Order: sequence, then C-alpha cells, then structure tokens
Amino acid sequence: MSDPQDPRGDAPRADEPDLDIDVVLEEPGAVSEEPAAAPVAGPGVTPTPEGAEVPPPSRWHTTLRDIATGNAIISVLAVLLALLVGAIMIAFTDERVQETSVYFFARPTDTLIAVWDSVSGAYSALFQGAVYNFRRDNFIDGIRPLTETLTFATPLIAGGLGVALAFRVGMFNIGGRGQMLIAASVAGWLAFGFDLPWGIHMLVALVGGLVGGALWAGIAGVLKARTGAHEVIVTIMLNYVAFYLVSWLLRTPGLLQAPGSSNPKTPAMKETAVFPALLGDQYNLHFGFILAVIATVVVWWILSRSSLGFKFRAVGINPNAARVAGINVKGMYVYAMLISGALLGLAGVSQVLGTVTSGFTAGIDAGIGFDAITVALLGRSTPWGTFAAGILFGAFKAGGFAMQAAEGVPIEIVLVVQSLIVLFIAAPPLVRTIFRLPDPDRRKRPTRVTPKEVVAK
Repeated sequence: MSDPQDPRGDAPRADEPDLDIDVVLEEPGAVSEEPAAAPVAGPGVTPTPEGAEVPPPSRWHTTLRDIATGNAIISVLAVLLALLVGAIMIAFTDERVQETSVYFFARPTDTLIAVWDSVSGAYSALFQGAVYNFRRDNFIDGIRPLTETLTFATPLIAGGLGVALAFRVGMFNIGGRGQMLIAASVAGWLAFGFDLPWGIHMLVALVGGLVGGALWAGIAGVLKARTGAHEVIVTIMLNYVAFYLVSWLLRTPGLLQAPGSSNPKTPAMKETAVFPALLGDQYNLHFGFILAVIATVVVWWILSRSSLGFKFRAVGINPNAARVAGINVKGMYVYAMLISGALLGLAGVSQVLGTVTSGFTAGIDAGIGFDAITVALLGRSTPWGTFAAGILFGAFKAGGFAMQAAEGVPIEIVLVVQSLIVLFIAAPPLVRTIFRLPDPDRRKRPTRVTPKEVVAK
C-alpha cells in the first residue's frame, strides 16, 4: 500500500524555504538545508525576537530599486554622460572660451560666461534643428525640424530592428551595409525600369527590396547553419562584395547606370513607385516612417507573442539547451538572418523610394548599416527601445547640421557623442560607479546560511 499523497501535490510546505532554481544551479553550496541560526547577541547587536518577521520594503522603495538596477536607466545615463563630454569638447573648441581662458585667474566669470554661451548655444541649436525652431514665424515652419528628425530616423529604426532581432538570437549581423545596398539596387531597378500603376508599382518595388535584403543576409545564415562559419566574418565580407557589385552595376550601361550618362548613378525613380509624402510636399517625411512603425509592431509581436519568437529567444540564451528541447537551432539561424536582412532591406528601400528619389549611387547606405548597430545597442535589442533610439539618433543627425550652421560647432562632435553613447552602454559598471547605482547582481546572490556548529564555536 502506497503512502498517502499530499492533496497539494508537489507544492512546497510552509516551513520549507523558497529556493531559486537559478541560484541552486549556479551555486550548489549557497543553500543549506539546515535552518538559519539566530544572530549572536553582542555589543551593538540587538537580538531579534524569535518568530519576529522583518517588514517588507515599501512599494516605492521596490520601484525605485528596480529603476536604478534596470537597463533603461543605464541607456538614459549613457546619453547624459555623452552629452556632458560633448559639452566639454564644445567649450574647449570655442574661440571665445580660448580667449577668455588666458586671463581666467584675473576674471574667471568671463570664462564661465563664455563656456555657458558656447554650450547652451550649441545645444539650443541642436534642439531647434531637431525638434522645434522657435525662430520661425508660424507653427508649420517651426515643426519642420521634427519632421526632418523622423525622416532621418526612418532607416535607422528599420536597420536597428534588423540588428536587434539578430542580437536576440545570439547573432551579430554586421552586414547591414551590404543588405541595404542590395535591397536599394533591387528596389531602385524595379522603380525606374518598369511602368506599373501607382500603388502596385510601389508595392512591387518594396517587396523586391525586402526580398533582396533577406536573401543577401540569408547567405550568412545558411553558411552558419551548414558550416558553422561565423556570421561576423561572413557579413563583413558580404559588405565588400555588395559594394563592389553595386559599383560595377552603376558603371555598366544597360544595368543600373542612367542612359546617356557616364556617372555611376541610376535614373530617377518613377513617380508611381515613390513613397507618398505624409504631411505634404513642404516636408520630407514620407510613407517609409509608417512602414518603420509597422515593422516595430511586427518585431515586437514576433519576439513577445509568437512561438517563433520564443524559439529565437531560447536559441539566443542557450543554443545547446534549445537543441535538447527539440528546437531546430540551425533553422532558427537561417530564419533570423532572413528577417533581419528584410528589415535592413526596408532601410535601403526607404532611402531610394522616399529620401533620395532622384537617383542613387553606391553611397546610398550613408553609413546607416553601421549606425543601426549603435541604435540596437542603445535600445537594448528591444523593439520599442530601438524605435526610441532611432528617433534620438535621427535627432542627432538633423540637429547636428543646424548646430554646425548656427554656432560653427564641428559636426564631428555629434559623431563623438554617438560613439561615447556606445562606449558607456558597453560598460554598465562604469555608469553605475559614476552615479553610485546599486548592483543588480546583489539581489540575485543568496545569503549563505551559517551552520549552527559554526555559530556555537
């Protein structure tokens, strides 16, 4: 006769400790089955009455701690630190600051005022060139910088989503440039080489570009799945192959080169294939931004709500465990690179059908393929984080030119700020040390239980 079963099944008893399976697996010796010994009374130690419960932390304390130890606060503080370093560089390169620093000890206020004027003027110009220009007479003209920011952000969002999705599967898709070039070439060829009705023409060019970018990235996925070739090396080499292939096509009459021209440039896109303007012809914002928003929602749904996204995340966390669980890891690598390449292809399509419709050259990618890596890192490889990071970097691009024109600040400082953002994001302990943030790993470390024998001694 078998022993009677507890009606609660395998539920732990009230007197059993609540163990964290991750802690038990990572630190087998961290948990003891013996009960915790009462603290020994001594000088400065107030004995805790037996059976007394320690009050739980308040809701505000828990919320603030979660914010301080989360990833989002690291991204925000990384941006603030980069802007602070950028302010120092702006002050050092300002001529007025250099002149007043000569007699700093005699009249320090002159230097401080010059520093404030240079930094505030530069960042004010950055804001007015990226968000709203208060110097304009009406709202329609004043809001134009924001539309420019969204226009610059469109390919950054699409490309960042492609890199972020590959990150979640444990792959580093550094071949955004090549995938953009192939997608732009296919979409551009379909846009200027065929006569189709409006709407259908745009859809055909869009789908063709997405397929081109997906297939080009799929080469790296297949090679990794079949031969184990590292995707970083393969995608870097494919960048060069795509660049020289497109350059050859642009220099060959009858292919991508405009008829009757010796310049390596395509003809203008036909009006039936061009993305429509969202707010009228006075703005450059086009339908590509709507596609970037749709792509963000689709990637969010794939990663958070679909079985395919679950498999992606499982492979990214531990491919060996995913393989044991029955997931086709090689297939996930191929699928991930196909989707990643399609998203980066969307960035290339938005360039040729929305931003540069008068014909493109081999520099149509404009460095977006590599900037997308920074956007994905800043967005912590999450869809909506990448979306916000893309808008931020779009603001840097739009406002950087205004800052250079209005205040004479070198545009390279904006590039330095972007690079510093990546540096600080790649070193979270540095950011936590500067701002004295708590270490999130401390919450996961178990409290080692001291046996009674040790306490007695």
